[in-house]
Amino acid sequence: QVQLVESGGGLVQPGGSLRLSCAASGRIFRINAMGWYRQAPGKQRELVALITSGGSTNYADSVKGRFTISRDNAKNTVDLQMNSLKPQDTAVYYCNAGVWTDTTPHRYLEVWGQGTLVTVSS
Repeated sequence: QVQLVESGGGLVQPGGSLRLSCAASGRIFRINAMGWYRQAPGKQRELVALITSGGSTNYADSVKGRFTISRDNAKNTVDLQMNSLKPQDTAVYYCNAGVWTDTTPHRYLEVWGQGTLVTVSS
């Protein structure tokens, strides 16, 4: 009923920048928090950054000052600007959203994107 599609991953050198984008579509009534998570090989998925519908943000300590999350509520999109990338940022990045559907009755869904690979390497 609701899909998240990510884009913007790729290969970048240490110190470089990438911008990830995520667009939500489908039976959407309202989206609560949206966020980005990542999972590196052999590690658990971890929160990178979160943004509420009101614009409040929360970041993992490891990315504070380097990454910026933003969203466009009218377009149901969330972006992650990643600067000063490090090899340890290499991971599959997943978009996540808490969505109320426009069905009757409304349903609350936690939706995940398919993931986009970010590789930081020289």
